[in-house]
Amino acid sequence: MEQIITCINCPVGCRMTVQISDNGSFLSVSGNTCPRGAKYAQQECTIPKRMITAVIPVRGSSVPLSVKTAEPVPKKLIPEIMSELAEVTVMLPVHSGDTIIPDVLDSGVDIIATRSLP
Repeated sequence: MEQIITCINCPVGCRMTVQISDNGSFLSVSGNTCPRGAKYAQQECTIPKRMITAVIPVRGSSVPLSVKTAEPVPKKLIPEIMSELAEVTVMLPVHSGDTIIPDVLDSGVDIIATRSLP
């Protein structure tokens, strides 16, 4: 199977052709101008990952807290992680970088605060 994707690692935006086997494993990539493109193509076509950003309520504050995943998580986990975030309420104070949910859904990735609230 062949997929055509655009690399998002830099502003060049290489159009790459990726060959995937019938069982879904990565075979090859062409059209990339650097090794980062090849790495991105393999990840995107086998186990795509994304950063998640969201806001959650803070008890005692009218301002919600912005949070994000510390690293990209598998794309298929996004709905479940968003459901977890919908159930979370934090208490003041919160500092930028605080872990809000450690190892969310056993993904190995923490949800962290991206701002401080006194």
